[in-house]
Amino acid sequence: MTPDKATRQDAFDLLQALALGDLGTLAPDHRVAAVHPFGQGDRDAAGAIWEALRAAMPDLERRDDIFLMGQNRPDARLPGPRPTPLVATLGGYLGTFERPFLGIPPTGGVVCLPYGEAHHMAQGRITQSWLVWDIAGLMMQAGVWPLARPLGAPHFWPAPKGGQGVRLAPAPEDGGQDSLSRVLDMHDALHKFDGRSIDSMPMHHWAPDFMYWASAAIGACRGVQGFRAHHQIPFLRAFPDRRGAGHFVRVSDGPFAVTGGDVAITHTGAPYLGLPATGKALRLRVMDFYRFDAQGLIAENWLPTDTLGLLDQMGVDVLARMRHEVGAPDLVL
Repeated sequence: MTPDKATRQDAFDLLQALALGDLGTLAPDHRVAAVHPFGQGDRDAAGAIWEALRAAMPDLERRDDIFLMGQNRPDARLPGPRPTPLVATLGGYLGTFERPFLGIPPTGGVVCLPYGEAHHMAQGRITQSWLVWDIAGLMMQAGVWPLARPLGAPHFWPAPKGGQGVRLAPAPEDGGQDSLSRVLDMHDALHKFDGRSIDSMPMHHWAPDFMYWASAAIGACRGVQGFRAHHQIPFLRAFPDRRGAGHFVRVSDGPFAVTGGDVAITHTGAPYLGLPATGKALRLRVMDFYRFDAQGLIAENWLPTDTLGLLDQMGVDVLARMRHEVGAPDLVL
């Protein structure tokens, strides 16, 4: 079943109302899974997240550049009940940064907190949310990122080329072509890495000049060469055993698709983000939004990640380091 136009518009309106401070949009049994330091929680925990963001940016505006809706396809790695359909969105929370957020000092000017999210709605309320916010990107805008600069270009994520990313109408029949199936085929190809040659991972699913819009700690890059130089090779050198640990969201919507879940990695290789190998087993929460071109190739890929959560598992409290550098160090053991 494809969600109809009214359902999509209702979901869009619910998320807009939530960003404006209407916590009545959250169901009594609402559950949230957010990036570090928020984590998982109930309705009260979710409300506290939104109240903190609105307190920091009183004129908060939600801007969805990608808005998808569809059946949440199963993933054998995550058995059990699976909420469906899901809404998946990517964009930015725009506002005047007037008060601290997670200790990040306000700039007094306009900032944009990039986000990737997935939501399940039932009976006119939001019952479950996954929030992958690029807090590292906000720290960079505020000038207080305390670790190494990204290898790619840090930037606000742009809307999809040609527009059409906000899909408030059902996807028309497309001759049986399925964007999500193409994405999963591409994932299988990337897992053919032999541990030695980067060429062991075929890249025929990607357009020659594709854009990779990664979270701020990674940065944007273009084409196969840029993707390998600025992200893929540094990541594989640091985490040579990476593998997918299951998707909480798998949605296809016309020429767009999204997956989101955890990547299981062990930091046994090269430094990452300037930090030496820890030898620790880690989980990195990610979402991937894809746009396919007319030839069925991936033309754009947006990648929100929980950078602070990864670093916390590596033993680095980025927010504490930031507080120290801005003159508010910890004074108790």
